[in-house]
Amino acid sequence: MASLQQLVDYSDKRTRRTAFKDFPGAQNGLQVANDGRVTKIGAAVDAGLVPFEQAVERGIDFLIVHHGLFWSGVQPLTGPVYGRFSTLIRGNCAVYSSHLPLDAHEEIGNNALLARQLGLKAKRPFHFHENESIGWIAPNKLKRSQLCARLEELYPRVVTIDCGSATPKQVAFCSGSGNSSVALLAAAGVDTLITGELREEWFNYAQEHHLNLICCGHYATEMHGVKALAAELAKKFRLPWEFIETENPL
Repeated sequence: MASLQQLVDYSDKRTRRTAFKDFPGAQNGLQVANDGRVTKIGAAVDAGLVPFEQAVERGIDFLIVHHGLFWSGVQPLTGPVYGRFSTLIRGNCAVYSSHLPLDAHEEIGNNALLARQLGLKAKRPFHFHENESIGWIAPNKLKRSQLCARLEELYPRVVTIDCGSATPKQVAFCSGSGNSSVALLAAAGVDTLITGELREEWFNYAQEHHLNLICCGHYATEMHGVKALAAELAKKFRLPWEFIETENPL
């Protein structure tokens, strides 16, 4: 057994939580407390009634999420919103959220781990938000077809726009939504982006600017960071941990 405060303090320091000015509503850090003790750690991409119910059923009392409870701002505690909080409180389950810090981290972040899946090493920061890099660029010697084949082995749905070089010298990574990353590629000297999802408008842009855009799913590309942080906490504090899979296809 470990204390809630121990896990929060470690997570805050490990993710450099206070260094990031995140988007409104992210509210990184401890979002819901429990009775102060932790016996099992969980990880999930999204805060939601169903993942909370599953966490409580599995005896999880410290749940790490990437997308927290407050993205929609202030809401009445009625309907599903009431259900979320009442499930957590009745189940004594704390929620810790880490958004941009777990995209950006050079070791346990979504983008560094995406690169590692392909046998690449994140070397250069990419896509700065409020003076903090949230993406990474990795040197590459694989053919575009090899990159795509490996990703298709790892992810249930991969969508590719192949308008860039056949063997990109560098690959940029931006997990989740890559919409704000595409226009940054040229200045970074990169023509290939691996991300989660993109808007329709980027297809013509990719044709005109000779880019490779590879989408592997918003949810699917943002599982890595929460899993890595949960596994690290579990090892340090000698606790079990489990990933809550919601099979989100988006």
